[in-house]
Amino acid sequence: MNQSFFSSGNKLGILGGGQLGKMMLQITRMWDIYTKVLDPDAEAPSRLACNQFVQGNLQDYETVYQFGKDCSVLTIEIEHVNVEALLQLQKEGVIVHPNPQALAIIKDKGLQKQFYQEHQFNTAPFQLYNNKQEILDAVQQGLIQFPFVQKSRTDGYDGKGVQIIHAIADLSMLMDTPSVIEKKIEIQTEIAIIAARNSNGEICCYDPVSMDFHEEANMLELLLYPAPISKDITSKAKEIAIQLIDKFSICGLLAVEFLIDPSNQIYINEVAPRAHNSGHQTIESSITSQFEQHVRGVLNLPLGSTKLIFPSAMLNLIGAANHIGDVYYDGVEKLMQEEGVHVHLYGKRKTKPFRKMGHVTVTDHSLEEAKNKAKWVKQNIQVISQK
Repeated sequence: MNQSFFSSGNKLGILGGGQLGKMMLQITRMWDIYTKVLDPDAEAPSRLACNQFVQGNLQDYETVYQFGKDCSVLTIEIEHVNVEALLQLQKEGVIVHPNPQALAIIKDKGLQKQFYQEHQFNTAPFQLYNNKQEILDAVQQGLIQFPFVQKSRTDGYDGKGVQIIHAIADLSMLMDTPSVIEKKIEIQTEIAIIAARNSNGEICCYDPVSMDFHEEANMLELLLYPAPISKDITSKAKEIAIQLIDKFSICGLLAVEFLIDPSNQIYINEVAPRAHNSGHQTIESSITSQFEQHVRGVLNLPLGSTKLIFPSAMLNLIGAANHIGDVYYDGVEKLMQEEGVHVHLYGKRKTKPFRKMGHVTVTDHSLEEAKNKAKWVKQNIQVISQK
């Protein structure tokens, strides 16, 4: 018999109190699950929706250890947490999802790439370097060919920690950090799939989404769900996502990003063992949202249906360039007049250029109609600072 979390004294601990945690907490409140959240920001979006909020450093061993000691189950909404503390808590009987062993691999993009190589998953050819000078030396020796992609091994998120180096003139942009250097794949399209698993071994997948990225911010700009791709690619990508979540032995969610080249070769780009930007549209578009699915997975509940209700398009609301300060959403009321336009604001009071402040999901009876309305949404809202 599973230990019950419904209207009980059992605690679900969540490391990270950003927008992903906030949206997850809407589910725990619906089910009367006691939640405790740790975040370094006193104004974190999750602070008002949980039962207990603790301000503290997610990377500090003692802070994470003390936070987790009285939790029955511990999960994350961000990878950048102290894994050693999670390993100790696991030894002491706290259930930790995703398991710390998998998290240690995933939060280091170098180890992540080696995992794909070791288990014969297709990924872009790569090399590992410790610093900028090693990369420059390798370029000079002809060991690295242009164009290539540099990814910081740790601490990258929302487009940060990634540089595309097209030619010698771009080498000044190299980050001086331990890095993965990848061959730049010619991309026909980028897709993502969210897989879910519980401790009983039940696994399911959402349909893939297609993703277009903001060139300057390197952040997801427009998502279409389900992705307008062939059934063959959909089937192969789902199969890979199922194999990955099983190989990692992850409970909860695993978001898998794929690159598809012009010959329809599928490459794993990277994964995230949590709710993901590529799954926000499931709140309105699917019978079970990704946030509900994650709670089901980590608490070993039956997984929910991933069936589609409506096709959708999703846009991130990001801070406008040259705007810093108290946020003002210019155009929200206009958006709210339109049927099928769902506005989500994350509760961040301060905006800055390219900061993720919210998202808008557009649902419609066809993907093309949703896409067209999403273009209208983009033209009619701005995230700016108050004058």
